[in-house]
Amino acid sequence: MKNEEIKTLSLEQLNARLKELKTSLFNLRFSHATRNLANPLEIRNVRREIARVQTAIKQKTNGGNSDGKK
Repeated sequence: MKNEEIKTLSLEQLNARLKELKTSLFNLRFSHATRNLANPLEIRNVRREIARVQTAIKQKTNGGNSDGKK
């Protein structure tokens, strides 16, 4: 999911997406531990998308103030 697509989602949709991604990350880590993961780079990609979604959530809850100052 691109940053532009993430920015267009509502707060509820972002929270749902975050929950999905965390579940996916758990499953990927479990598969990696049991040596069943075909592409270990998927873990990195999911972690980065989680960070993008968390950033978008924080920006929406701060009212668009993305410079870190209140």
